[in-house]
Amino acid sequence: MAVFTFLDAFDFHGKTIYPLCTNEGSGMGSSESDIWKAAKGATVEKGLALKGSTVKSAKPQIKKWMKNNNLI
Repeated sequence: MAVFTFLDAFDFHGKTIYPLCTNEGSGMGSSESDIWKAAKGATVEKGLALKGSTVKSAKPQIKKWMKNNNLI
């Protein structure tokens, strides 16, 4: 709920959101569409879902995702 409170509180028109979340098997679920609905006016790009138990070794995966999205 904290994320949705944040998204509801600010104007995201013209902004781009790159969702990154952890899970234990559900993947992104409906996170991308939920964020798109809550952050009115934002562009929501393909997110990255990481299994929480593998986050410590996910640096290469995160770096690849960031490079693919021109974030680094």
